[in-house]
Amino acid sequence: MPLASVCVFCGASTGTNPAYREAAIALGRALAERKLTLVYGGGAVGLMGIVADAALAAGGEVIGIIPKSLMDKEIGHKGLTRLEVVDGMHARKARMAELSDAFIALPGGLGTLEELFEVWTWGQLGYHGKPLGLLEVNGFYSKLTGFLDHIVGEGFVRAAHRDMLQVSESPQTLLDALDNWQPTVAPKWVEQKPD
Repeated sequence: MPLASVCVFCGASTGTNPAYREAAIALGRALAERKLTLVYGGGAVGLMGIVADAALAAGGEVIGIIPKSLMDKEIGHKGLTRLEVVDGMHARKARMAELSDAFIALPGGLGTLEELFEVWTWGQLGYHGKPLGLLEVNGFYSKLTGFLDHIVGEGFVRAAHRDMLQVSESPQTLLDALDNWQPTVAPKWVEQKPD
């Protein structure tokens, strides 16, 4: 099924490298050019605001999901196609996942990583069959992808589950990979319980 919407996880700050801002702009534009709805955390600050503004400026549809408790802290974006205010972080993540056909992480901090890993775990457990991607910017995720390969080698993650995560430095190439991705069926458990 072709993608219609993509959830983007990213920082509520812009980071120290201007390349992160440029990548957020490029991704927002690429989503709008492909007529893909951007679903994101609803903030007007940091990379969140930048990716949303870029998609809107290119004529795209943008849906933000923000908890009441963060509406002021993350400065809920008032110019979106739609902004939904929800009760908490669990409701935010569930709603973002519900509205999205795929997930991309731009550079970000603990929240970005937590959102990515939670939705990845849901896929690993078979709760969804949606693709995930990292937009690699200036080597930001290189140590993480190396560690992911390490935990596969150590027998804690199946290679099929590691391969659920697509990685590219180009928004267009990453979106192509997500659009062409096919879920693989593999049990989560690496080894069987002894009798």
